[in-house]
Amino acid sequence: MPGLWDTQGGTDGRPPDSAPLAERMRPCCVAEFTGQEHLLGEGRILRHMIENDSLSSLIFWGPPGCGKTTLAHVIASETKSRFIFFSAILSGIKEIREIFKEAENYAARNVKTILFIDEIHRFNKSQQDAFLPYVEKGVVTIIGATTENPSFEVIAPLLSRCRVLTLQQLDAPTVKVIMERALADSERGLGKLEITVDAEALDFLAAQAGGDARIALNTLEVAARLSMDGTVTLETVQEALQKKALLYDKGGEEHYNVISAFIKSLRGSDPDAALYWLARMLEAGEDPLFILRRMIILASEDIGNADPRALQVAVSALQAFQMVGMPEGRIILGQAVTYLATAPKSNASYVGIDAALAEVRKSGALPVPLHIRNAPTRLMKELGYGTGYQYAHDYEGGYSGQTCLPDQLERRKFYEPRGHGYEKSILERMEWLKRGRKDT
Repeated sequence: MPGLWDTQGGTDGRPPDSAPLAERMRPCCVAEFTGQEHLLGEGRILRHMIENDSLSSLIFWGPPGCGKTTLAHVIASETKSRFIFFSAILSGIKEIREIFKEAENYAARNVKTILFIDEIHRFNKSQQDAFLPYVEKGVVTIIGATTENPSFEVIAPLLSRCRVLTLQQLDAPTVKVIMERALADSERGLGKLEITVDAEALDFLAAQAGGDARIALNTLEVAARLSMDGTVTLETVQEALQKKALLYDKGGEEHYNVISAFIKSLRGSDPDAALYWLARMLEAGEDPLFILRRMIILASEDIGNADPRALQVAVSALQAFQMVGMPEGRIILGQAVTYLATAPKSNASYVGIDAALAEVRKSGALPVPLHIRNAPTRLMKELGYGTGYQYAHDYEGGYSGQTCLPDQLERRKFYEPRGHGYEKSILERMEWLKRGRKDT
């Protein structure tokens, strides 16, 4: 079955010499594992689970190359349970159901099954429902690995039955230790090559790997092959590294981090930061239409009537981009971004509609005042519908001062202009209207 293999009571096989360095250097026990001390340090939760062979269902959440799959190998080598590795990329829900059926047979013989699912977020939410009864009954213990935020990608019922363990991005010193270990290891690593790596080259690679041990190790192996005289220099590492792809998964955590930074830069009136985060998204291949849609929302949510033209600019930018496309569309995006970032800000309209919705949910469907009810029939008129309505255009300035809220909310205020930009004019007009209101 593709993407699947199982072990019981440990793993004995070693990757072949032709395997990438990162694969050959995978730790086989807790003692060999570097990093994630908050989970594997003395007395920490995951170390305790492994040492006592008492694993519960877990979700490993962390960026690429931080050790999620490696931890699965460590658990497989140290558990007494039947351990199954499963790749959600290579296999599907049909194979999962077969595994669950086998697990029920093993459970009847008191043999526990631990199922490691790499890229668990590849299963959609309806497919994840199939896991629930088996996890609930304890037929299998699931360990899912994902680079995506489990809150978004794992269904709530399954999430409630698993403990989420967050793996942190490896820092440069930790990545450096991992590379030094590979350089010294003559059996699985590069020790038999007897190469020397300049300190600045090792530091540079540790920094440029972006916390991804896999990138660091495999780049180090390429650099070792490129070295002419057994010495890896800074120039050798730069040649081996080339351009590292930006850490940005359009469906994942970093996607949400960068778009959050972009929106907060616009809201904070920081055009330089907004342009930088825009460039990060464009360079990483984000859909420009997604960015523009978020800009339209911001134009109403965070600028509103402080500059009513902001919404027009954002909508026009979307339309213009659809006509032009990339790469020239970046110019349109840049113009719209700098306009929104430097526009006066007010969230009064956004706060106002949310306050009105909260009031409706609190007080329910309050009766419409009789004077503003529609009266298309004689009966409705006899019941008083429309009686006393003051037609605004019959009054000076087109304003009668008559309230239109339900009686219980007669003086309730939802929209309160901030006095920034054009809202200053709105505020002045509302003050004038208030002074002229006949019931004040």
